[in-house]
Amino acid sequence: LTHIKTLTASSSGTLSFVHGSNGVVLNSTYPIYKFEFINIHPSATSYFQFNASIDTGSNYNVAKTSTAFGAIHTEDDSSPSLSYVGGSDLAQGTGVQRLTTGELDSGNADDNLGGTLHLFNPSSTTFVKHFISNVNYSNNSPASENAYIAGYMNTTSAVNAIQFSMSSGNLASGKIKLYGIKDS
Repeated sequence: LTHIKTLTASSSGTLSFVHGSNGVVLNSTYPIYKFEFINIHPSATSYFQFNASIDTGSNYNVAKTSTAFGAIHTEDDSSPSLSYVGGSDLAQGTGVQRLTTGELDSGNADDNLGGTLHLFNPSSTTFVKHFISNVNYSNNSPASENAYIAGYMNTTSAVNAIQFSMSSGNLASGKIKLYGIKDS
């Protein structure tokens, strides 16, 4: 595990990791890349999301197919559940991919998110690019919600930029760390 770059949110509309920009490596140097989300706090109640680029960030519109499920436990213990969440998956969608199955609340200090996104072989020009995400956050119920999102970017072009954002408002605070993982 090699640390590549840390970006810190401060009322940021987006946080972008672009290969070749500001020390970011997102190419064949590593077969697996890991993003860590640390205390991501939104400015408004919203979903946490990402998109990908094959043209170093000129366009974030890579087609994705994904699936999503989430586990929820409310603070008052009224409705724990584990379920498929169709509203957070995509079927060849080029828009943003949600990394949460519910909305993060923005009102309290405990309303934040932590988790990971793994991206596999983004520089391949032969295969699609698979991704797996697991995040935990305080949603607007209030409840602890754990979201599992997985899928693939349906392109044989190299993915060389990843951008994170909120569906509404901005990333008020938090950090996103990028690591490269060697396969041997």
